[in-house]
Amino acid sequence: MSHVVASLIPSTLRRVLLACACMAGAMAAQAQGAMPPWQGAGPARYVCGGIGSDESTAMRAAMKDHPLALLFARADGAYLANVDVTIKGGDANNAAALAFRASGPVCLVDLPNGRYVIDAAMPGGAAKTQTVTVGSGSKTADFRF
Repeated sequence: MSHVVASLIPSTLRRVLLACACMAGAMAAQAQGAMPPWQGAGPARYVCGGIGSDESTAMRAAMKDHPLALLFARADGAYLANVDVTIKGGDANNAAALAFRASGPVCLVDLPNGRYVIDAAMPGGAAKTQTVTVGSGSKTADFRF
């Protein structure tokens, strides 16, 4: 049956459809390739980035696929990097802790379900703290300095 349908589609249209499918695959691979490498191991890991339009687009597109996203910006909206982050908490069975320096304004964090305290500090002393519960759906903690 598929051979019959294929014979009804002119060869030019088949080539155009094949080219479109190849381009879509290449774009998806490029977006995935734009992501920085993950850090950490086991149930607690993270990736930070979002510098440059390709990386920013890839990071923001992936936010919905991870339990926690962190965003760092100045009060005027300009994005920030080099923020020191400490994540403490979890529940009694899944205590997790991460400490890292965010290399970009967006961090995606995979953690076990639980309640976490996130401390974010700028070089020079400005610090913010937020508490989040990771469980159903993705959460975003927005830090403005």
